[in-house]
Amino acid sequence: MLEDRNGRKEPGPFLSPQSTTSSLSWSVQLSLIVWFSFRGRIDFTMPAASSRLISVHPDELKFQLELGKQSYCDLKVWNNTEHHVAFKVKTTSPKKYFVQPNIGVIHPWDSSVIRVTLQSQSENPRDMQCKDKFLLQSTIVPPNTEVDGLQQDTFNKDDGKAVEECKLRVVYVSPQAAEEALKELKQNIDSSSDLQRLKDEKDKIIQQTQLLQQELETLKRRRNRKGESGFSQIFAVFVGLIGIMVGILLNLSLSSPSTE
Repeated sequence: MLEDRNGRKEPGPFLSPQSTTSSLSWSVQLSLIVWFSFRGRIDFTMPAASSRLISVHPDELKFQLELGKQSYCDLKVWNNTEHHVAFKVKTTSPKKYFVQPNIGVIHPWDSSVIRVTLQSQSENPRDMQCKDKFLLQSTIVPPNTEVDGLQQDTFNKDDGKAVEECKLRVVYVSPQAAEEALKELKQNIDSSSDLQRLKDEKDKIIQQTQLLQQELETLKRRRNRKGESGFSQIFAVFVGLIGIMVGILLNLSLSSPSTE
């Protein structure tokens, strides 16, 4: 049986959870390594479009169970429609959990965050297994409907109203397991940082190589220009000497006495 915060019970079954070619190739491989390092570990994107009224992330409630302390888990709920959608959260153990908000209205294409708090526990469950379950109901409501305007029968399916249900199970995680998961995630992040640093260094080397090639081409062009300039100067000197010699010969021939 399902109970809401007011103690009302409703039946409901639950389902089980479910530059060159070489440099370009090097860059692609590096990008793929970084992508697969994070894929499935961190998800910052909005879920893909769904035929359901709402999408929920994550699909299960995970609590770090530490005796004598509260623990919480946040659910992000997206409205996948152009309508106002009302939601309500129920649980099989209402005394163990505090849900805020446990009922609300999400505007079209908007989202809402639901925080579920696990009250402090005095003992660990056997094998850290938990049989608690949550039910998230959702239905379309008239435009501009606010939480205070929801009727008591808003989520009642007896009158044929379409009410969708999303079942969420509860998972307890020990502090040791949570610490190991956090350590593994940190190692993956450090590895990706090292890969990014290597990529940056590689890009710098490529840029320096290109600059050296450009400078070498510039030096070659300057050398060719100097060679052409030197040849022109030598030719001018040679022509000048010939002119002087011709002038001297003409002067000699003009200044010599007549043989008559």
